[in-house]
Amino acid sequence: MTETTRPLPLAGGSLDVRIGGGRQGPALVFAHYWGGSAGTWDAVIERLPAGQATVRFDQRGWGTARALPGPYHLDQLAEDLARVVEACVPGPFVLVGHSMGGKVAQLLAGRRPAGLAGLVLVAPAPPRPPATVTEAYRQGLSHAYDSPETVRHALDHVLTALPLPEAVRAAVVRDSLAAGAAAREEWPLRGIAQDITGVVRGIEVPVAVLTGEHDPVEPPEVLRACLLPYVPHATLTTVPGAGHLLPVESPDAVATALRDFLARLRR
Repeated sequence: MTETTRPLPLAGGSLDVRIGGGRQGPALVFAHYWGGSAGTWDAVIERLPAGQATVRFDQRGWGTARALPGPYHLDQLAEDLARVVEACVPGPFVLVGHSMGGKVAQLLAGRRPAGLAGLVLVAPAPPRPPATVTEAYRQGLSHAYDSPETVRHALDHVLTALPLPEAVRAAVVRDSLAAGAAAREEWPLRGIAQDITGVVRGIEVPVAVLTGEHDPVEPPEVLRACLLPYVPHATLTTVPGAGHLLPVESPDAVATALRDFLARLRR
């Protein structure tokens, strides 16, 4: 799929927004996980129809957007996502958010932006943090990306249940280290514990949720308890054998879910 890169001016710098596909909409606007990048979605986008419109970018503080100043909290990330949509998506769109990006997408969707046609949440952080998100858990999580060794440990023991190709694994390690300290710490120390249920109750568009069968980060039972009560019209699908990094572990399943979701919207 051919992409063009468009710099989007923001206070303190700019975001490099990658716009791909053609005119086939609604456009899919992707938001990556804590430690990810626009590249997290490579294998998913490769499996979409060539004409499908796509938009993706490195979130503030990560990758090519590492130099953008803070704050890096959820409201700022949602504002950035809204700016990307306003500047780069001329028609209807579907937000696709993974993990932290899923919580950012929920926050924006709950504000009902013009043109929003749907929401696909991939192993999302739920709007109400579960009881397992304790202070001790958050402090430990904040050190998951301290070094290549800690990232590889997280990959092997927490983030994945299926083996990754070596090139993909290397890219994940590189992405996880590509953040400044403030951006890297914001999510585990504060964002993951933020309760956004009041906003999320306002989501009115169709919602599809994907979860990995063996995801210890956001397991299916947590999403049933901490997400579905606030978005009761959402559908929940479990991907067999998969862990938390669905876009790189199970890109076929994610791409199929996106194609099916778009087909339902077009009926």
